[in-house]
Amino acid sequence: MSDRALIVNADDFGRSIAVNRGVARAHEEGILTSASLMVRWPAAEQACRYARGSSLSIGLHFDLGEWEYRHGAWRTRYEVIPDQTSEAADAEVSRQLERFGRLMGRPPTHLDSHQHAHREEPARTALLQVGQRLGVPVRGCTEGIAYSGTFYGQDARGQPFPSAITVEGLIGAIDRLEPGVTELGCHPAAEVDHDSAYGAERIRELAALCDPRVRAAIVARGVTLRSFAAPSRP
Repeated sequence: MSDRALIVNADDFGRSIAVNRGVARAHEEGILTSASLMVRWPAAEQACRYARGSSLSIGLHFDLGEWEYRHGAWRTRYEVIPDQTSEAADAEVSRQLERFGRLMGRPPTHLDSHQHAHREEPARTALLQVGQRLGVPVRGCTEGIAYSGTFYGQDARGQPFPSAITVEGLIGAIDRLEPGVTELGCHPAAEVDHDSAYGAERIRELAALCDPRVRAAIVARGVTLRSFAAPSRP
């Protein structure tokens, strides 16, 4: 048995039709095993129709807003709850969780947040409380499941970092996996069809995720590919 297991999870599922198509292709033709759903966006219903007929594990991608690094500072692209209080965060995660249940017909298999908003309060406590109540992992907070964000085509200030999302970059991320279970984040899309600071990179991510050399590397290195819901995937 391998001592390394990999969950490949796509963020932003439901954000747009092209993102949904990218997630579907990365699952069917590539190594994607899981996705996190943005329930507030119009393409969320289409995403769920696909997900219910697939073997993807589906989590909630808690959406509190989006920020872009411009002119030396992080600036808001949109904000869901301008009043960042624990009460507001609790109410918003409840709303998004309730919509997730209506769309999927079942609870999420895992929890995370758009642009990792739950690394800070009040989103952190709000999401951790839901994770504890549902008995599901929260990204970067649950013991026994590490998180890797190395497969990402921009640096911490939003500058291009294209080598990270090549086939070689993805295989390198697999080579660096520690023993145990690791979630590897990704953001595939079939094309750029929505306003985003991370656009063309999504297409390059999809190409790498579907490249047969990546699956061959996983097999050669004895890494077990799995999801949050299922123990393993061939």
